[in-house]
Amino acid sequence: MTTRREQTSQESRELILSAAAELFAEKGYRQTTFADVAERSRISRGSIPWHFGSKEGLLLAVLERSLDVIRSGLPEEAASFDNMRQRADMLMRLPTSKLFVTLLVEALEPGSPIHDRYVEIHNTLRDLCRRWLESLPLPPGTSAEALAVTVVGAVIGIHQQWLLAPDRIDLAEAFAPLRLLVTAPPPAP
Repeated sequence: MTTRREQTSQESRELILSAAAELFAEKGYRQTTFADVAERSRISRGSIPWHFGSKEGLLLAVLERSLDVIRSGLPEEAASFDNMRQRADMLMRLPTSKLFVTLLVEALEPGSPIHDRYVEIHNTLRDLCRRWLESLPLPPGTSAEALAVTVVGAVIGIHQQWLLAPDRIDLAEAFAPLRLLVTAPPPAP
C-alpha cells in the first residue's frame, strides 16, 4: 500500500513534469530554469533536483513521459489509413506534441542529451508505419521501409506546418495526398 508521503511525492513529480513539458515547449530547454518550473508547478525549486537530479534528468524524464503518451496512442496491429490518420491527428493535437518540435534543434546538436531519445522516437514511428505498410499492396520496387521514411517525414512536416499556421493548414486536407500515395492500387502490368 502506498503511504501518504509516497503519494505526495508522486503528485509533486507529476506536477513538475507537466510544468516542465509546458515550459520546454513554450520557451525551449535552455531558456527554462528550475525557478520557472517551480513557479509553474507550485512546487519548491529544491524538489526538482531531488526528483530528477539535474535539469538534464528533468528533460529526459519529460521526453520519456511524452514518448509513453505517443506509444499508447499508436496501435501495434495493422490499421486502416483512416484509423492511422485519426491517431496521428489526435497525437498532433496533444499539448506535448509541440515539445518535440521545439526541442528538435537541441536534439540535433553535437553531444545533445536528448539525441538518443529522438532517434528512439523516430525509430518507433518508422517501425510502426513499416509494419502497417507491409500489410498493404505496395507499388513494385517500393519497400515498406523506404515508404515508412517518406510517410513519417510527411506527417512530421505536416505537423510542423500546422503548429506554425493552424488557421491555414487543414489536417484532413493535408493528409489526402498522403492517403493516395499509400493506398493507390499498384499499376497494371
